Amino acid sequence: MSETNLDVSAEAAAAAAPLLSLQDVTTYYGQMRILERISLHVGDGELVCLLGGNASGKSTTLKTILGIVRPRSGRVMLSGKDVTSWSVPDRIGCGVAIVPENRRLFGDMTVRENLELGGVLRGGEKLDDDLDRIHVLFPRLLERRSQLAGTLSGGEQQMVAVGRALMSRPRLLLMDEPSMGLSPALVQQNFQIIKDIHQSGVAVLMVEQNAAMALSIADRGYVLSTGEIVLEGPAAELLRSEDLKRAYLGR
Repeated sequence: MSETNLDVSAEAAAAAAPLLSLQDVTTYYGQMRILERISLHVGDGELVCLLGGNASGKSTTLKTILGIVRPRSGRVMLSGKDVTSWSVPDRIGCGVAIVPENRRLFGDMTVRENLELGGVLRGGEKLDDDLDRIHVLFPRLLERRSQLAGTLSGGEQQMVAVGRALMSRPRLLLMDEPSMGLSPALVQQNFQIIKDIHQSGVAVLMVEQNAAMALSIADRGYVLSTGEIVLEGPAAELLRSEDLKRAYLGR
């Protein structure tokens, strides 16, 4: 086969690959195994939820995808490329963004400054159009643009965290416990926003303990228990699963 044909074949394989794929990933913190040979994937434009109890390995999975934690074995693939050895900035440059647990805003910076940080890896690009899109999604942030982020309510801080991630124009948005610390009314609003982001074409991998709510908007789901995937499938099927109901929904 000619070199040109090889290049075309490689491009075709990459185009057909999932946007994200974890392949037999095992991750340790020191001598403690956290993830054991987990495999999952997220397709272009999919909304996938990762469920499980405390200390099941959910947040470590996101850190492994982002490159904060390196797996002991296995591969992390983005659009068919092996990025296991890539740095965090390189992965973000490949179209990955995260809304971290507890928001992690810069409290002594304004709302606008926090949002602008989300586009910092885009070099000298003007961010005005992106800020306008964030303000359409979150009108409250336009009102609060000059306010220090640390003085916002929990719900408003969550809006800033989501907006900051979207400023990088991600293809894949990682969300770590987006409903944590929010009132029931804000949880409903937050999940509607996640649904809207998904419908705009952004793929989402969401870590969440509120299994019923997460599965109600997801395409597919995975369930982690002590670092291993014990259930997976279409969201509607998982919602009907007696094993899931007993383990995570209390039914």
